[in-house]
Amino acid sequence: MSLPAVHRTIDAIWKMESPKLIARLTRMVRDVGLAEDLAQDALVLALERWPESGIPDNPGAWLMTAAKRRAIDLLRRNKRRDEKYAEASRETPLYTEDTIDHWSLDGEIGDDLLRLIFMTCHPALSRDARVALTLRLLCGLTTEEIARSFVTAEPTIAQRIVRAKKTLHTHRAAFEAPTGTELAGRLSGVLEVVYLLFNEGYSATAGEHWVRPLLCQEALRLGRILAELVPQEPEVHGLVALMEIQASRLRARSGASGEPVLLLDQNRAKWDWLLIRRGLAALERCRKLGVPLGPYGLQAAIAACHAEAPTAAETNWIRIAALYEALSRTAPSPIVELNRAVAIAMAFGPAYGLQLVDELRATAALKGYHLLPSVRGDLLLKLERFAEAREEFERAASMTRNAREQQLLRERAAECAAKLQP
Repeated sequence: MSLPAVHRTIDAIWKMESPKLIARLTRMVRDVGLAEDLAQDALVLALERWPESGIPDNPGAWLMTAAKRRAIDLLRRNKRRDEKYAEASRETPLYTEDTIDHWSLDGEIGDDLLRLIFMTCHPALSRDARVALTLRLLCGLTTEEIARSFVTAEPTIAQRIVRAKKTLHTHRAAFEAPTGTELAGRLSGVLEVVYLLFNEGYSATAGEHWVRPLLCQEALRLGRILAELVPQEPEVHGLVALMEIQASRLRARSGASGEPVLLLDQNRAKWDWLLIRRGLAALERCRKLGVPLGPYGLQAAIAACHAEAPTAAETNWIRIAALYEALSRTAPSPIVELNRAVAIAMAFGPAYGLQLVDELRATAALKGYHLLPSVRGDLLLKLERFAEAREEFERAASMTRNAREQQLLRERAAECAAKLQP
């Protein structure tokens, strides 16, 4: 394997393993910033050794062993090294590649990830700080990629992440799931973080892959754990329902070569009907709690409309538009309005949708959001305004940093250009 190929493989392994690695190390050292540094040390060691020795059979265990050795060395040098070293030795035995053929990263690690999420949702952190820290630690995005998703300067994001880590350290944020009123106070932030993790897997911000299924699986598993912890919270069941139904489409979201397949073009025979049934059951549990549907419950109801339609043509777009109207009142945002415009266009015609989209073009929050020109291009294409549609697809392609999405948008621009030929 060539050196560039090895580095690409290591990068893929790192994206899969780093959240679990950081969560486990945070439990050891009780400092999320230090845990990330130790995990990075293990990555550097892998970059030095694996090109010569080859990728180990269990790379996650290799990285964990390397990071834990660094952690224990650090704890030895600490003022309280005797006490902490003894604790670390008891709780986290060392492994070698010879003794670890099938080391599992499930179970306890999953709990560690949930504890890490509760920790990063500390009330001392702002929402933007929580989101940036989540994208960094749990989704494995670089500072540059996070800055692009925020449409913010990279140094600003870097400072935000550093300050967030320092704030957690200063407040001695506990690495545990809180209880009682403290849990209730953090729950909405935790749900947002779990869904953010899911969304990064469902539609990757950057890179060569359109979807990252492992992130979706991790978020869905964490959501199910939360539903067991707080079974009387309707929005927890709403979020689980939403993720179950959306996850059911993962196999259909990409073609044979990894290219994106949009919802209305998907082969519904590839949808996972077990996940759909689980999602519909979770949505029913949400409704049975006797309160109006919240933002996650409403989004799950929208997803259910797609899941229950035998074909794309039979989708109940009028109901979906009504649900988006309710969502816009419950949790108003420019992105909700953009989605509502799409639903109205599908229900009543592209001209109506385009009018709503045009009203959103001056919205500051959507200035760097590539789906705004993408949606506008689609509506213009349906109205046979091909030159304008091509410009919008080209603009959207220049704004996204996902290679697969760029390719799709450029193909749609080329489709419009072809229609302009005499």
